[in-house]
Amino acid sequence: MTYAIVETGGKQYRVQVGDTVRVEKLGAGEGESVVFDKVLAIAKDGQVTVGTPYVDGAKVTAKVAAQGKAPKILVFKYKAKSNYRRKSGHRQPFTAVTIEAIEG
Repeated sequence: MTYAIVETGGKQYRVQVGDTVRVEKLGAGEGESVVFDKVLAIAKDGQVTVGTPYVDGAKVTAKVAAQGKAPKILVFKYKAKSNYRRKSGHRQPFTAVTIEAIEG
């Protein structure tokens, strides 16, 4: 079993070939290929290679499956006895990518 830990959008993801992962919005369109070169670790056949901070020459290739928005998150601020109420929220954009290859 081969997997990698990649960093994108300030977050870290453990990915395998064939996985579909929702990451922070990327500038690529649907069907385009994306390369993640910030690979923190690779595990291949029981051997784990950990980078300092990244593994040299390692990259993960993925294809953009979809662009979208997550469900709405409500933010409600309230202070008791002072009639203070503020309701707001947002929908976080995401990019769904399907992992095609792990090299390194």
